This record gives sequence, structure tokens and C-alpha cells, in this order.
Amino acid sequence: MHGSKKWIACAGACAAALLSACGGGGGDSSNAAALVTPVVQVGGAVDHPSGVSLATLAAKPAVTQTVTFNSGTTPQTHTYTGASLWSILGDAGIQNDASRKNDVLSRYALATGSDGYQVIFTLGELSPDFGNKPSILAYLETVSGLNGPLNSSDGPVRVTAPGDVKGGRYVSNLTRLDVFASAATVPGTGGGVSPSFRVSGAVTAPASFDLAALQALPKSSQTIGSSTYTGVSLWALLNTVGLKLPASVKNPTLSAYAVATGSDGYRAAVSLGEIDPGFGAKGALIAYDVNGAGLGANGVARLVIPGEVKQGRLVSNLIAVEVFVAGSAAN
Repeated sequence: MHGSKKWIACAGACAAALLSACGGGGGDSSNAAALVTPVVQVGGAVDHPSGVSLATLAAKPAVTQTVTFNSGTTPQTHTYTGASLWSILGDAGIQNDASRKNDVLSRYALATGSDGYQVIFTLGELSPDFGNKPSILAYLETVSGLNGPLNSSDGPVRVTAPGDVKGGRYVSNLTRLDVFASAATVPGTGGGVSPSFRVSGAVTAPASFDLAALQALPKSSQTIGSSTYTGVSLWALLNTVGLKLPASVKNPTLSAYAVATGSDGYRAAVSLGEIDPGFGAKGALIAYDVNGAGLGANGVARLVIPGEVKQGRLVSNLIAVEVFVAGSAAN
């Protein structure tokens, strides 16, 4: 879906294009000042909160990507150049709980536009070791073969979401990136085989599911390597209990996320935008069988996410799935 992507070591060329876009060089100090003025604030659970300028972005290894997505029912194609979103978060120093295995997988980044519009990317979705979604902070767009600034309705910086069906997670006029730990509250039970799990949080009818309850729902499958998992789509499961999201918010699923917890306390988060068929459309599965042999020691259910570099977000012996909205207890 996201088409071609290439890495370009062109910090100088990108800075020159930005300077030209700001009104030309020629020693105009106001143009240079525009490049170093912070345009995006990075904060939350990071070691080095800071303001990121266009010059900072242009000094990073540049990524050019051609993306296609729908705006309403109208397809759009854009070629953007920017800096890796993951690298910008990494520069800020993502905080982790060292006592919790792969704690980064239960954290998320909240992207906010100048109009207050917000979307979530989980860090597991973005991490090159796991979901590897190549989102960038775009600051240039190629039109008719020429690089220029983003148009006024999109820029100066826009987050991209390559592979998404619709452009809801392409946050225009980005002003903030904040990292948060999840709001998950269900503790582990000390490990062991789980007979059931409960779905709770921002849902209309919290419910528990054992094997029989899962098997009564529409069946889905995902193949990962030599393993074929059968179970229930996570998106379908959440809609079975009903999502309780704020009606006043545009694209409310995009500012919500789910956290899966195993009996040993291991956690992984999935943004609802990642699995919503209208946006990320990733087929995350609550599996109850693998290769026709059940799950055995892995419990009644496990979270399975296709297309990952590493399956760190595969949560076995599932005991809880909690749904949260940005701005809830974690924030």
C-alpha cells in the first residue's frame, strides 16, 4: 500500500529546500530562524523532553515514501520526505520499566495536531524490532518532481501512517508527540494456564470468555511461519462487547488502544487504529488453536499479530483485554 520507500542521506539538500521554501536564502535571518524554531514538542514518559525544529528533522537521515490512502472515498497519493517517527522518539529517550519484560510494548505515542486532533501509535507498532511501521514526520512533499513544503493545511509537519486504508492517522499540523505508559490495571496471577479472560475498560458490556464462548463467535485464521492460528478477530471481539468511545471526538477509535495481559503479567498494547478495518486493518487475532491442536500450555487464548518482525506482542495465557481512551488514567 505504501509504495516505494528509500533512505536518502541528504540533510543539507533538505535544509536547503526548506530554507528556499521559507522564502529563499540570501542571508535572510528570518528564514534561518524559521528553520530552528521548534515546531513539535516531544514529551511525556521520555528522558529528554524537547522542541523539535525543521532543522532538527532535516539533519536526520531522510526517508522518502510514496503513500496512498483514501480521504473519505477519494484516493490520494503523496510523496513525502521526513524523519523517522521512531528515531525522533528514540532521541527523546523512551522510558521503560526495567522490571517488566519488553515494557516498550505496553506503551504508546499520542500525536496531536494544532486543532487538537489526536491519534495513537503503540510503540510496539512502530518499533523496528516488532511492528516496524515506517511512519515519518514529513516536512517536504514532492509535487511535479520538485520538493517543497507541505501545503498550509498539512504542514509544517505531518505524521504519516504507511499502509493505512484511510488517512485518519496522517495528523496534519503536528504540534505534540507524547509517550505514555498504558493504563492497564489487571495484574498477573503468577503464571500458569489460563482458563478464561475478561474484556473490560471502555466497553459497553464487559464480559469473560472461555473456550466455548470464543468458539461460538465468527472464526478467523492467521498463518505465521509454519503455524496457522485459529480464533476470533480482536476487532470483532471488541465490537462484540461494544466499544464505549467519546462520540464528540473525530475518528474516536484512533485515540483508543487495547492492552492484552497474560497470567504472568506480560503485557502488549494494540492501537485500535492499527486494527480498525477502515484504517490500519491489521488482522490481530485472539487465537484459541494452533495447527488444529489447541493451545495446550499457552492457555485458553493468546494474542497473535501477523506481519511482525518479532512476535513480542504474542501474549499467551491471556487473562485480560482492557480498552482505554487517550486522556484516561494513564495521562
